[in-house]
Amino acid sequence: MRILVTGSAGHLGEALVRTLRAEERDVVGLDLLPSPFTDVEGSIADRQLVARAMRGVDAVLHTATLHKPHVATHSRQDFLDTNVTGTLNLLEEAVAAGIDAFVFTSTTSTFGRALVPPAGQPTAWITEDVTPEPKNIYGVTKCAAEGLCELFHRQFDLPCLILRTSRFFIEVDDSKARRDAFDDANLKANEYLSRRVEIEDVVGAHQRAIERASDIGFGRYIISATTPFSPDDLAELRSNAPAVVARLIPGFVDEYASRGWKMNDGLDRVYVNARAREELGWRPRYDYATVLDHLREEREPRSELSRLIGAKPYHAEAFEDGPYPVDRADGETVPGTVSP
Repeated sequence: MRILVTGSAGHLGEALVRTLRAEERDVVGLDLLPSPFTDVEGSIADRQLVARAMRGVDAVLHTATLHKPHVATHSRQDFLDTNVTGTLNLLEEAVAAGIDAFVFTSTTSTFGRALVPPAGQPTAWITEDVTPEPKNIYGVTKCAAEGLCELFHRQFDLPCLILRTSRFFIEVDDSKARRDAFDDANLKANEYLSRRVEIEDVVGAHQRAIERASDIGFGRYIISATTPFSPDDLAELRSNAPAVVARLIPGFVDEYASRGWKMNDGLDRVYVNARAREELGWRPRYDYATVLDHLREEREPRSELSRLIGAKPYHAEAFEDGPYPVDRADGETVPGTVSP
């Protein structure tokens, strides 16, 4: 099987190409940027280039995208060109090539405003049944690209699976309030409870998606670490997360105290990966309990794959106010913190 990976110079694209090459799979990397993992340089908005890259391909892993970090630095037209037109080009050429599986890497950012319930309401339980409410051009264009994937499945019977991934980058948080409130490792550990996934597990989900696409046909899946919470926890979780975590995973209290770490006082959302585990047969290795185990053993909480990839800046230039300029129109709230 020959596999085309778009966005091969990015975090996930590199991870996929690294893994596929290690398995001695036939893989072609496509990206705007040159890299050891890029075989074809150019834009997915270029239909002719996409057609050339698709020759002999049996499956597509489409990770190329403009991301949230580009919202304040790129035009809305740029987002349409890459995220919508680029996806359309790939779908058109995939149909023409008769490929067996098309896997589109989307994002939990598509849920947008649905992720933060009104004050006084329980934590949001985010499954694939929640209606997206995108709050910026990134979310809008990813939703549009998802719609194109569904259209091409219905019209051309293209096996197409959509993976809505949560956070897996290792760069510092874009929110100054969060950076000021938490040690970076502390913040990322907390996120495994509700909104983070290890990149090794994201790669595994894409591999399972290729294998299952022809049988499933079409589906959307949330790809995030398995949460320890249940719907019964949501009311208390919004206002007193440390109490819920201590009840479910008591060891966190002593481990955090020994490090001077703290837990968010409340969580606004919890991503639920049950459908991906059930229908894809995906078995993520990393969750909050795994991270705690690694911390107790003085082991690196991240996977070896994550360490190999490292940090990747989204822009050529540096910025004074964080890893990238933040579009303040997003209006994202930052939960407060308390000590465990």
